[in-house]
Amino acid sequence: QVQLVESGGGLVQAGGSLRLSCQGSGFTISGYRMRWYRQAPGKERELVAGISNLGGSKDYADSVKGRFTISRDNPKNTVYLQMNSLKPEDTAVYYCNAQNYYYAYWGQGTQVTVSS
Repeated sequence: QVQLVESGGGLVQAGGSLRLSCQGSGFTISGYRMRWYRQAPGKERELVAGISNLGGSKDYADSVKGRFTISRDNPKNTVYLQMNSLKPEDTAVYYCNAQNYYYAYWGQGTQVTVSS
């Protein structure tokens, strides 16, 4: 059974940090570009960060550049999102996505809430 399971979300004060993890099972993430998306209440889902299959290429939304870092550990079948200097506007459900030419998989999401 193919699954992506996110963890690491929670409640944090503004200026704090969280590290999200996304564990894949039932498939090998090394064959996929991995991305983190987020969706705030009443807003559309937006791309936060992406990383290529072997980690050599990364991209970020302008709103998180310099604060968030995406990384991956293919042997552990896991992708991470280190979030520093968090702001209240970062509050959202964060979703992990795996995509290649043939398939796309989504996790169930993890809630991140940043208090001011």
